[in-house]
Amino acid sequence: MRKSLGWALSLSVLIGTVGTAGVATAADSDTGSRAVADSQSTDIKDRILAIPGMSLIEEKPYAGYRFFVLEYVQPVDHRRPWAGTFKQRLSVLHKDTERPTVFRTSGYGLSTTPGRAEPTRIVDGNQVSMEYRFFTPSRPQPADWSKLDIWQAASDQHRIFTALKKIYGKNWISTGGSKGGMTATYYERFYPRDMDGVVAYVAPNDVVNKEDSAYDRFFENVGTKECRDRLNSLQREALIRRAPLQKKYKEWAETEGATFNTVGSLDKAYEAVVLDFVWGFWQYHGLDDCDSIPDAKTASDDAVYETVDTYSGWSAYTDQGLEYYTPYYYQAATELGSPTIKQPHLDGLSRYGYQPASSFVPREIPMRFKPWVMRDIDDWVRKNANRMMFVNGQNDPWSAEPFRLGKGTRDSYVFTAPGANHGANVAGLTDAERERATARILAWAGVPAPAVAAAQPLARFDARLDKAVDEDQTREHGLRP
Repeated sequence: MRKSLGWALSLSVLIGTVGTAGVATAADSDTGSRAVADSQSTDIKDRILAIPGMSLIEEKPYAGYRFFVLEYVQPVDHRRPWAGTFKQRLSVLHKDTERPTVFRTSGYGLSTTPGRAEPTRIVDGNQVSMEYRFFTPSRPQPADWSKLDIWQAASDQHRIFTALKKIYGKNWISTGGSKGGMTATYYERFYPRDMDGVVAYVAPNDVVNKEDSAYDRFFENVGTKECRDRLNSLQREALIRRAPLQKKYKEWAETEGATFNTVGSLDKAYEAVVLDFVWGFWQYHGLDDCDSIPDAKTASDDAVYETVDTYSGWSAYTDQGLEYYTPYYYQAATELGSPTIKQPHLDGLSRYGYQPASSFVPREIPMRFKPWVMRDIDDWVRKNANRMMFVNGQNDPWSAEPFRLGKGTRDSYVFTAPGANHGANVAGLTDAERERATARILAWAGVPAPAVAAAQPLARFDARLDKAVDEDQTREHGLRP
């Protein structure tokens, strides 16, 4: 509808579509009579549940909407749809079938609390949110980890879109922040005819996994020298005081029942948390918080320990802290890549350096890195992006390696929110760029021309619905997008 691809990609799309029909029919033949009856109903819940393979977990009330938490039967392998299925969670924030729909994912788990992505508020539309495959409980049993890749996940989205498009027939826009922004981009690459627009927030683009100098340049220049020096000194002090602070860490771990089998030792976990400290500060904080960082020379052990915990999180690299994020680290170790930064101010103190993503995945899960995957995505975006928008944060470490547009792109944009961290959004852009971005999102959503010209969100801000950060994404600290 919006782009044409080569025969190879067309074939893969065709295979995915054929597989979709096969699985839905096989998994839900017992619901056929109900589907026929419900298809005539005007109640939105009945229409959604008439979709073969769809079932209701719960409905939660929210003024002005219907909110459904659902399960949808998906093939474990979209290339072999007969070879097993699993149930994937999703939610629908329903407003009106005559409104546009935003397809959102965090790239992680699913929040079962009603919430709106920024594009959903801008277009005043419906929202479909998807839990990424292999995040529990949306994990096949037994788990064949080789089926966790970006094409399989994009095919999950394609099947959900295909099923719900029959109900929500107006324009669709996909979106997500961080790993969710990456997910929206990958979905567009493999199924470019599904969406009418893409809004990807703070989506890192690690094209060459071993080349991370962009991150080093970022940390050499972000903020002010005074703030950088203050952070670096505190981080260095945490390694100088390794022995007394590790004693506190060990006592905490014993009290909490925390273990370190995956990372290998308490010492490795301790250093991984300390090395994340500066990154964690800039990811979710900014210059206004620099004054809260204690002076390294005069700070007590307790002050250093608690400050590292605030911005990095001592639980991040315990077995218990890593378990939820195993699918992310697996993908980082096999396709996405992960950053490695030099941190020269820690020379002589760091024993392990930045540990690779594979260090945070249980050893029994086989992994092999595929360097061509991200090169393919980057090349495709540069040459084929159409109606795609990338919103980055000036002071966000993950925005140091952003997606870029080339000569072959159309109606696509890269914006950077001044002074913003990993929570960068359209609202934080300069006035001119905010109006332009808002107008393009409205146009892609197919709303009337006067609304596009006004370039203002169509729905009022709601503090409960319009949260800036995904709660599932930040339950633990640690280096992850």
